[in-house]
Amino acid sequence: MINCTCIVQEGQHPDQSKAKLQRTLNHFTKTAFAEEAQIAWIPVAGGNGFTAGEPSTSSIVSITANAPLTTDRRESLLRELVEIWTDEVRCSVDEIVAVIADPQQN
Repeated sequence: MINCTCIVQEGQHPDQSKAKLQRTLNHFTKTAFAEEAQIAWIPVAGGNGFTAGEPSTSSIVSITANAPLTTDRRESLLRELVEIWTDEVRCSVDEIVAVIADPQQN
């Protein structure tokens, strides 16, 4: 399983959008890493997230790869991940923070 953490503003994504994001992220990890996504949705309660003094509309999507990535591969996957998110959520690239981390060394 590929760990994927999505930190989103509470109430920002309707259930059908969340379900589609879940399917799309799972397809992304299966294609990129040959493993299904294990997605943790973490809502930020209203009134607890701000950007420039206004309620935040930003999301954070963090994925841990199952093997180290080259810079070129990471950049390509990050572009794809941001496109997935912005297409479904209808947000700008300024409202998404995407991370694809290498696995932790033991």
